[in-house]
Amino acid sequence: MRDRPWWQDAIGYQVYLPSFQDSDGDGWGDLPGLISRLDHLRDLGVTLLWISPFHPSPMRDHGYDVADYRAVDPRYGTLDDLDKLLCAAHERGIRVVADLVVNHTSSEHPWFRSARRSRTDPMRDRYIWRDPGPDGGPPNNWLAHFGGPAWTFDDHTGQYYLHLFTPHQPDLNWDNPDVADEVDDILRFWFDRGLDGFRIDTAHYLTKHPGLPDNPWLAPEDVPSQGGVAAEWLRQDHRYDIGQPSALDIHRRWRAIADFYHAVLIGEVYILDPTRLATYVQADGLHSTFWFGLVESGWAPERVATMLRAAAAAAPTLAWVQSSHDRKRAVTRYGSARRAIAVATLLMGLPGIPFLYNGEELGLPDGTVPPGHARDPLAAADSGSQSRDGARTPMPWEPGPGLGFTTAPAAWLPFGDRTPADTVAVQREDPDSPLSIHRRLIAARARTASVRAAPLWLDEFGDVLGYRTGPVVVAANLADRPHPFDPGPGNWLCEFDTDDPEACQVPTELAPGQAVILIDRAAVTASRPDRPS
Repeated sequence: MRDRPWWQDAIGYQVYLPSFQDSDGDGWGDLPGLISRLDHLRDLGVTLLWISPFHPSPMRDHGYDVADYRAVDPRYGTLDDLDKLLCAAHERGIRVVADLVVNHTSSEHPWFRSARRSRTDPMRDRYIWRDPGPDGGPPNNWLAHFGGPAWTFDDHTGQYYLHLFTPHQPDLNWDNPDVADEVDDILRFWFDRGLDGFRIDTAHYLTKHPGLPDNPWLAPEDVPSQGGVAAEWLRQDHRYDIGQPSALDIHRRWRAIADFYHAVLIGEVYILDPTRLATYVQADGLHSTFWFGLVESGWAPERVATMLRAAAAAAPTLAWVQSSHDRKRAVTRYGSARRAIAVATLLMGLPGIPFLYNGEELGLPDGTVPPGHARDPLAAADSGSQSRDGARTPMPWEPGPGLGFTTAPAAWLPFGDRTPADTVAVQREDPDSPLSIHRRLIAARARTASVRAAPLWLDEFGDVLGYRTGPVVVAANLADRPHPFDPGPGNWLCEFDTDDPEACQVPTELAPGQAVILIDRAAVTASRPDRPS
């Protein structure tokens, strides 16, 4: 019988590197700092670490504008530091994945600097260039995520180049086989160094429709209500600039390389419809892809229930997240850490890869960033945009100046008005803290991993959302009032209870926000005969 791939039982954790741990007193997180905090991840139960981009970059979009794919930005350390990180993580049973950002490069990448020298430059066709339209303007009506047209005119060569993000992030031309060959070599370069996989940035953006036709405009009533620079982007039906089926061929090509190295590919595919999303995780495509339904949601229990049911039914290999460096933290959107932990419990029991975003295990809301201290290029471009800075404030490790993050007088972002109770050091000693609850939750998932199966949702719980997965029942009361609870036939043992760090008895009632994981005693006896009954 073939062994399960290692990533199917992984516990993921995202580190936003600038804000995790500074090692040299410059107020900016780095690789040696991350190495020094790996024991925190091991003790939490993390087995898969995703690191935000660490490549050389002008930082026009905080590293998502790569200028060299085979090096480390000096602000983060060196290639030797990266090798030490991989070695130290592997010694602790933690695999490591990095961002692969290849829809676009930085405008400072040597390829693009060469490409704009002349129309005949050998690198020219690695990007997407077009003559002006009939009116002298852009070649079509495509829009950039960060506002304005997706085309910038290059005076020197008299053509426009395409960028679905900022003008500093020109899109690569994936119709050019040289691009595909170069990226294949980049994957092998990092896999040979010991990297365990990639999180594929904008994985469904890579290819464009032939001919680059105009995108249709949405009817006014179909346009989502959102301010800032993204408002214009949302006015179009992005039928021709993203989501092209030809991107799947690139994923299949990468999959063959990754499988040779026993590595994992996790896509950032910002499609909220689970059925469409599932097409990206077919047998020979990406191993997994993040589902962002919860990241986009405020506190709406019925919607959470509906979305989770649909997503879990669509694919068994999704990566589950409810916070990230790009959106407000779940605690801020939901209104309390208790609610976020209840949802986290539901995610931990599902097939797929649950991910925590750094600080989520501490129950952190967004940090406070005073006016004049913003660093997010989105917010800088348009004051009406939702700043991502609040989700990126430095990790609070211990009380005192610098919060254990840095010895510098100030970090790259303000600390966010954190209190001692927010820190790892204080929460570690409190059995009822969010950190302690997450540690117990992750341990319960690890204990039940071998018997996990497709979820069977249990309607008889009423306002309590629950499901059975093999011999395990996972349930959470998302309502604002207590509810009776009966897991049904079975000889149940309590594996986890948000509200009971000691005895963990099978409850007959769930308080608002309380969540539990139960397992049938017969399954425990079969798999762990040494456990007392």
